[in-house]
Amino acid sequence: MSHPATTALPLAGVRVIEFCSVAAGPFCGMLLADMGADVLKIEPPAGDALRSWPPINDGFSENFASINRNKRSAVLDLKLAEHAELARSLCVEAEVVIENNRPGVMDRLGLGYERLSSLNPKLVYCSISAFGQTGPRAGEGGFDLTIQAAAGVMSVTGESDDAPVKCGVPLSDFASGLYGAFAISSALLQARSTGTGAFLDIPMFGCTLAISALQTSEYFGTGVSPRKMGSAHPRNAPYQAFRAADGYFAIAAGNDGLWRAVVHAIGNESLADDPRFLTPTLRARNQVALKEILEQRFVERDVAHWIETFRAAGVPHSRINSYAEALADPQVEAMGWVQEIELPSGARTRTFGSPIRINGKNLPISQRPPALGEHSHDAMRQTVREADPILQP
Repeated sequence: MSHPATTALPLAGVRVIEFCSVAAGPFCGMLLADMGADVLKIEPPAGDALRSWPPINDGFSENFASINRNKRSAVLDLKLAEHAELARSLCVEAEVVIENNRPGVMDRLGLGYERLSSLNPKLVYCSISAFGQTGPRAGEGGFDLTIQAAAGVMSVTGESDDAPVKCGVPLSDFASGLYGAFAISSALLQARSTGTGAFLDIPMFGCTLAISALQTSEYFGTGVSPRKMGSAHPRNAPYQAFRAADGYFAIAAGNDGLWRAVVHAIGNESLADDPRFLTPTLRARNQVALKEILEQRFVERDVAHWIETFRAAGVPHSRINSYAEALADPQVEAMGWVQEIELPSGARTRTFGSPIRINGKNLPISQRPPALGEHSHDAMRQTVREADPILQP
């Protein structure tokens, strides 16, 4: 069921069935929906657990809305044989299935890849799980926190002497969703050209290790695990947050030219000739001493002064923004990233849309996030009578 606003998008006409909850799978589905795919979200009678997460606006979760726009929702109790059969019928007519259950769950429901691909050989089937479909940890569950812990992220996040902390953004969930959407889009090309689909195994653990390429390569090259460094960088300096008179700001002088711009901007040209700071490697090795020297100067003036100073000097810089401040950045408005969205209750709110532009145009929000089971009858009308009571949410 294509919306007029999606017909010119790259995935227009692609039918996707999503059996997902909370974050990684739903985010994957939304990325496809943003690109024009018709994504039907199959939910249990109680709904995706994310529907109960605050903030709640007029009875509807804004967390849920943020990763379920441009989708439809149908309610099925997959433990009931007749509902599982309806789900199979939908999958047979689709090009893509996404699920993020523990390995084995979909097989037990008769909705695993082997069963569905025998009925629909072109099917691209994407399974997102904590550790993957095979191997000694395949049966384990996981959430973003535990995957960040397992994959090493928490070992390099935070100040060196503090307790472990996770990245404040659920990067394991969303990186896995991104990998899933990329793999699905790639496999669709092959399926359409060869007539043969694919089974895509997207492990959150592996995806999180994969986006840690700089950290894993550091270990492979040195035999030593990377360590927590706060906001600092192991190979560049000055490249971190610094204290000013009234707060903190960040600069990233990632090469010799930018380093010379820094010392010129602060009026301390002699630092450029200091033997401790002659190269990026030396500056990184001696960055504790460098930070002390720079902050002696930085604490003399406020953040606004240094932001303007480094802007004029051409050195990459930023305030340490809250999300309120980040979303108020004039670049956000210029790019049209924040959009109004309607909730099923009719309440209006805002959401951060897709950051992607195609030919200078933003991807549209063509459908508001769905109410639970809102599209059950529309989705099933080809396989059951319109009035069938089992489709009631």
